[in-house]
Amino acid sequence: MSIVIVGGNDKMVHQYKNVCKSYNCKAKVFTQMTGTFRNKLGSPDLMVLFTNTISHKMVKSALCETKGMQTVIERCHTSSITALKNILELHTQIAK
Repeated sequence: MSIVIVGGNDKMVHQYKNVCKSYNCKAKVFTQMTGTFRNKLGSPDLMVLFTNTISHKMVKSALCETKGMQTVIERCHTSSITALKNILELHTQIAK
């Protein structure tokens, strides 16, 4: 399962990727809006939006890029490891 995480804390990027790896998921993490952000999203199975740590523009951009795809969008206000684990727990059970 491929996952894109938008938002979160810069210092926790490595931890986010490790948690996803423990659930047999491949992850891309974007904590900042860059010029090539839209081109790098791809077509993930799941997109996690940590809404507390990103701008409305970044949320809108991410949603526009996945429009029309089969990507599941999960919004979460907190950007903690526990919140990510809960999301992955839910969605990896659905995928099985």
